[in-house]
Amino acid sequence: MTGAIEGRLQELGIVLPVAAAPAANYVPYTISGNTLYLSGQLPIEGGKVAVTGLVGRDVDLPAAQRAAELCAINILAQAKAALGGDLGRIRRVLKLNGFVASTPDFVEQHLVINGASNLIANVLGDAGKHARAAVGMACLPLNASVEIDAIIEIEA
Repeated sequence: MTGAIEGRLQELGIVLPVAAAPAANYVPYTISGNTLYLSGQLPIEGGKVAVTGLVGRDVDLPAAQRAAELCAINILAQAKAALGGDLGRIRRVLKLNGFVASTPDFVEQHLVINGASNLIANVLGDAGKHARAAVGMACLPLNASVEIDAIIEIEA
């Protein structure tokens, strides 16, 4: 399955970056049994937060969806690092938790996080269909517009 996933990434024009190091006192992932827990990923591109500010004021919906896509790409990069380079060990993405820094009147967090959900499903197929949460926040670390963490079932 690793070859199929890598093929889908290539078809979609996605190059996974090197997994980012933690920015504070935490680890990028933990594994317990057959469950991989990934720490929150920001929309990092080229070594910096690519989309900053509040959605509904500084960031429009398409840019926020792109931020969620970048978070998903970084989730896949972290998963690849955690799994020794073998994304084929992913059985299923169980849950994404999406956090959107947004104005109090912005109520389309679910549409923002669709950027990540769609990308994960496009790359992983049925294994990428997941439960999720999409929550509005007052602010996020480094002024990021979006942060997403993941829980993934893996082959032990």
